[in-house]
Amino acid sequence: MSLKNIPDIDKPREKLMSRGASSLELEELIAAILGRGTVGYDAVKIGKMVGKVLMTYTYETTIRDLLEIPGMGEAKACQILASLELARRFPPPKMRKAVIRTPKDVLPFVTQYRYDNQENFLTITLTGAHEVVNVRLITKGILDNCQVHPREVFAGAIEDRASSVILVHNHPSGNLEPSKQDIVMTEELKKCGEILGVPILDHIIVGPIDDYHSI
Repeated sequence: MSLKNIPDIDKPREKLMSRGASSLELEELIAAILGRGTVGYDAVKIGKMVGKVLMTYTYETTIRDLLEIPGMGEAKACQILASLELARRFPPPKMRKAVIRTPKDVLPFVTQYRYDNQENFLTITLTGAHEVVNVRLITKGILDNCQVHPREVFAGAIEDRASSVILVHNHPSGNLEPSKQDIVMTEELKKCGEILGVPILDHIIVGPIDDYHSI
């Protein structure tokens, strides 16, 4: 059925307004983001095709993947990728104010980065009670080389008025053993944190396996 033949109450944006975003199917959520389709491809039809791509590649979806879909242009592809990245940067409501007691408690906050084929370096800022304040992507490297500067690490922590910080980065290879560079960098950042009064509690390495390494 064409979108124009669907009763207004059942159109994605109208349905979202009347019933809430959780009532929408995947293709309807995408259609609500796109707003309108193109000749021969209404928003819901495009939404179904985009949904299949997202289910396949999830956070690794590229603009090239989306541009291969009929009816998708650069503007619509950018809307989808921007929405995907926005969702990635905000943890689910149940994880807000979550308390970090062990290194394993960090894993739900960085799941989307564990399977990336590039190395990402993140910080998790905490309150004095070890509640999560923010998860920040500091740098995104190329393959296994990720350069980190103390200024970038602690700028966000100071902005968050954090009491402490946990460092996290992924090893795309799946080998979670810290490199010599990882250990040296951790020690340097630890010294900076002591000077600033924002201690580093841990540095955790994750990867595309069900495990982690706490430096």
